[in-house]
Amino acid sequence: MSDRKPPKNTKAGDYLILLKPGITWMSVFMALGGIGLAPGTIDQVRAVWALVGIALIVASSHALNMYVERDTDALMERTKNRPLPAKRMRPLEALLFGAALGAAGVGVLFFLVNELTAYLGAFAMVIYVLVYTPLKRVTPLALLVGAVPGAFPPLLGWTSVTGRIAVPGLLLFFIMLLWQVPHFIAITLYRKSEYARAGIRTTSVVHGDIVAKLQALAYATLLVPISLLFVPLGLAGTTYFAIGLTANLAFVAMSATGFLPRSGDRWARGLFKASLIYLPVLTLGLMLDLVIQ
Repeated sequence: MSDRKPPKNTKAGDYLILLKPGITWMSVFMALGGIGLAPGTIDQVRAVWALVGIALIVASSHALNMYVERDTDALMERTKNRPLPAKRMRPLEALLFGAALGAAGVGVLFFLVNELTAYLGAFAMVIYVLVYTPLKRVTPLALLVGAVPGAFPPLLGWTSVTGRIAVPGLLLFFIMLLWQVPHFIAITLYRKSEYARAGIRTTSVVHGDIVAKLQALAYATLLVPISLLFVPLGLAGTTYFAIGLTANLAFVAMSATGFLPRSGDRWARGLFKASLIYLPVLTLGLMLDLVIQ
């Protein structure tokens, strides 16, 4: 997601930018879907603490990512106004802030939710900051590596209720993992020159636009059977099937139009916006199906 400038460059606004609130909110929403799908009941207070802990871990990952990438961010139009490359915040300040958020998030999950969720959250944070972030300058495969921790929130929601990893939680994980590929490829296509200038080796930069578009279409297509597996497994019914099938076919169709003549930045921006609609619609469809049942 692109950064939005706060109304004023205030200290509070700069800290908010470090959190990437849009992505953090999306992650919390997906975690809520995992909580809703899990069997049994969870104490409402514990559910709130689970969402708080997950939000803190996601926000920490973003803040630490910006600390590591502060020099690269200065080379890109969409990120050069972030607090660190714009020199409005000292690197140590961002590092301590991100570390404190991460420690608080893991602590909340460990002491107020359950140990498994805390361990998984800590693992996701380490992979995102220490593996994915530096790997972006080495290989386009970094996108898949980064998609792994990015897909953890719904699984964390599931484990916060059940205390174990099971098929439904893994399905949520794989849906979010697959979704991230066309979502981020869309960004790298219409920001291709910026990524190239910053030395970030995206698929479009290294292998060209056609390969990137093929990957986006392939992963959007894989989402269809994976996301609809909830139905034959007895975890969802006809309401989710109808909503999920419609959302999936629309997403695949949008991905496929990238191969039409004259599809360029406008199409890539459209795919990015479509991805932002797809995931909440799928989650709402699943939750609506559970309510109707």
